[in-house]
Amino acid sequence: MTTLVQQIVNGLTVGSLYALMALGLTMVYGVLRVLHIAHAAVFTLGGYAGLAVYQATRSFWLALLGAMLAAVVAGLAMERWVYWPLLGKPPIATLIASIGLFIGLEECYRIVAGPQPHSFTVPLRLPEIRWGPLLVTPPQLLVMALTVSLLVALWVMLTRTELGLALRATSQDQEIAAACGMRVRGVVMANFAIGSALAGAAGMLVGIYYNSVSPTMGDVAGYKGLAIIVLGGLGSIPGTVLGGLVVGLVETLVIGFVEFPLPRDAWAFLAMIAVFLARPQGLLGVK
Repeated sequence: MTTLVQQIVNGLTVGSLYALMALGLTMVYGVLRVLHIAHAAVFTLGGYAGLAVYQATRSFWLALLGAMLAAVVAGLAMERWVYWPLLGKPPIATLIASIGLFIGLEECYRIVAGPQPHSFTVPLRLPEIRWGPLLVTPPQLLVMALTVSLLVALWVMLTRTELGLALRATSQDQEIAAACGMRVRGVVMANFAIGSALAGAAGMLVGIYYNSVSPTMGDVAGYKGLAIIVLGGLGSIPGTVLGGLVVGLVETLVIGFVEFPLPRDAWAFLAMIAVFLARPQGLLGVK
């Protein structure tokens, strides 16, 4: 029983990271109906930027701020120079451009930072929680506490502010939102900025949790993030959070208790297929 509870804690930690890194994908799709594959490159940039700022300042909070700011700049640049000019084009054009951008940026990271992983060790001033044989480590506590804080801040912004109202209105119908006086372009930019900031925070947290930042760390964020947003329901923020937690729990519990010859990352897609058989629109999606 203790082993099961420990694996659930591990799964919730990993699922929190998955949810945080996939939220930007959901937000961009909800407003623009674009699969933002290059979001994974923003996630990787957050890891590298956080590492660079931490090495220069030895401050976790400055590193987190630096990771989020770098991700925001990258996300806004992608919106301005890649996605906005292609909005009137067929969706496949935007998808191809996004994939090409992700591959190109990944190679840039490899050239600038080198192909080898970089250690990201941060001494955390957090307690180690023990309850009998159950253990919650400081990195796990950091990930869950910071993820919950960011998700609560996002929920408050979406439900209690004018910007949140504008984001929800624009995601439903851009033309009607514009007719009601909303600056759709500004809303789209704010959407990219918020989603990119969350990706930057997720990239830094993943680097700290696994003590590694590498040029290819965005690969998992790319394909697993797609599986998560489809699993939760395209465009559904609560569905993305739930999908991330489900994938994290499934991976951790299966690997901990079932001997099955499949890699860990394959379980995200198996969970997606299983949900599709019962709910083709996803866990919280709308038909």
